[in-house]
Amino acid sequence: MTRYAFLLSLNLLAATTQAADIWVSPTGSDRNPGTAEKPLATLNMALRQARDLRRLHDASVQNGVHIWVKGGEYRLHEPWFFRPEDSGTASSPTIVEAAPGEVPVLSGGVSVTGWKKATGSVPGLPKAAKGQVWVAEVPKVGGRTLNFRQLWVNGQKAVRARTPNNDNLPRLLTWDTDKRETLVPTAALGSLRQPAQAEMVLHQMWAVNWLRLKTLTVEGDKTRVTFQEPESRIQFEHPWPRPIIDGKNGSSAFFLTNAIELLDEPGEWYYDAPRGQVYYWPRTGENLSTAQVVVPTLETLVRVEGTLDQPVSYVQFKGLTFAYSTWLRPSEQGHVPLQAGMYLLDGYSLAKPGTPDKAGLENQAWIGRPPAGVEVAAAHHTCFEQCQFLHMASAGLDYQSGTHDDTVVGCTFRDVAGNGIQLGKFSDESVETHLPYNPQDEREICTNELIENNLLTDCGNEDWGCVGIGAGFVRGVTIRHNEISQVPYTGISVGWGWTKTANCMRDNRVTANYIHHYAQHTYDVAGVYTLSAQPGTVISENRIDDIGRAPYVHDPDHWFYLYLDEGSSNITVRDNWCPADKFLANANGPGNVWKNNGPMVSDPIKQAAGLEPKYQKLLKKP
Repeated sequence: MTRYAFLLSLNLLAATTQAADIWVSPTGSDRNPGTAEKPLATLNMALRQARDLRRLHDASVQNGVHIWVKGGEYRLHEPWFFRPEDSGTASSPTIVEAAPGEVPVLSGGVSVTGWKKATGSVPGLPKAAKGQVWVAEVPKVGGRTLNFRQLWVNGQKAVRARTPNNDNLPRLLTWDTDKRETLVPTAALGSLRQPAQAEMVLHQMWAVNWLRLKTLTVEGDKTRVTFQEPESRIQFEHPWPRPIIDGKNGSSAFFLTNAIELLDEPGEWYYDAPRGQVYYWPRTGENLSTAQVVVPTLETLVRVEGTLDQPVSYVQFKGLTFAYSTWLRPSEQGHVPLQAGMYLLDGYSLAKPGTPDKAGLENQAWIGRPPAGVEVAAAHHTCFEQCQFLHMASAGLDYQSGTHDDTVVGCTFRDVAGNGIQLGKFSDESVETHLPYNPQDEREICTNELIENNLLTDCGNEDWGCVGIGAGFVRGVTIRHNEISQVPYTGISVGWGWTKTANCMRDNRVTANYIHHYAQHTYDVAGVYTLSAQPGTVISENRIDDIGRAPYVHDPDHWFYLYLDEGSSNITVRDNWCPADKFLANANGPGNVWKNNGPMVSDPIKQAAGLEPKYQKLLKKP
């Protein structure tokens, strides 16, 4: 071989091993070639370059395409969208990974700057807040003043102005479904007398509702309250979950939020939408002249979506942080959930009970699905590894439908307003939610998914009816060695439909998870909860401890460590450690097996639950 030929062969080898490395940096330029020395500036341009390499069958993609993302913030103006053309293969995957030792943040947020001490008279501002609050102009996005429901200061979520500021919540006095109104103690309003933008957050059984106020009519020590549409109709017509009057622990509790009159302590904020101004009372040590104040703009940061015939395949995300997502539906239509954050589009009692699936069913309901910061549909062999999902206004990660053989491993879900992880169908909007899901095209079913060694904490911190991991109609899903804590409702929920009828679900595994400090705000709850027939499903070797005891729940004793609810069938529950035999099997179908659950389970099983040693580092908050 001549010297020239030898050098040419070396160059070709270098091209096949290195040319598919694409680098991105917040300080780069999209005019650059995308090398480590001259990186691109935007994630979209990096993905377009990767797409072109595959489209042109470039030799460099033989061993895959690797998009290296350098540290810093990537402010997204639209979701980063992975399509079938971005797919890899088993031998040539598309990998999006943090540069070694760096922390890239894919952000849907925008900074609020120009803070000044509020001077002069601020109508409605409580006396205690005068001279304490700061004000800023809300930024414009797309030429319009931004709307938002969350605000973070130096990465810590601030509190929408509310009353009361503690768990000593007031209670409903009456609930009139005919007049569609409620009576509440006037004292519960504080100084609030006009509904304006105010909302009631109403606790009812296993969920909370966000109801926009329409009228407040003060009648001495009582006040008559009505709500905006459409949530008023849905709230007063649907039977489950319903408000309670004179329950075991009193009537349903509530608090009021989103009014300037309620901004009465440090850490609270209020957005005066008509004037485009946001007010904030800083916490001790916060300096708004230098603080990073962020509000969210994007509902979804990343979409991975194909079709059943053309799925997205072999795309991996490693070491990335996804942060700051929004969700405005509660501000526009209210939020009346059925369960696990799935919100009611319609729901009502039946004058004559009976549906095609259940002769005794007394109600019908149709639901919508809350969005997620990262959404995946019609995809397979995707992976999220050692990623962070932070500061989300609804769910964190959602595998919606048509997915299989995907993994979520070593990730952290923290400060998520809704479900940490959503997985599988929870009834389409056009399908009554109690009907079994059994599609003719089984490719729709989420199958063979692995959720392993993830930390989920402080999820559901706004929607108290949400869970750490919520799986609907799924098949062959494995949820193991995760740690779930500080959640308002259930830790892990598997199943949907409330039906004993055969459906697509089977062979799911929930094993060796550590669930603690759950049920922080609700009852009728468990560490692990199931619904409907799931032949071959096994719940085993989990550790469940430290139940929450919110003082305002209606039935303080109606909580459980393990709970097989309506229609649960052909499920094996064995070798789960918990400090007492407190379980429930409610309206179950046949074939369930309970064996060796409770405090007698061996210590090695108890100690092995939760994050495995390699992933214990997730517990060290960055």
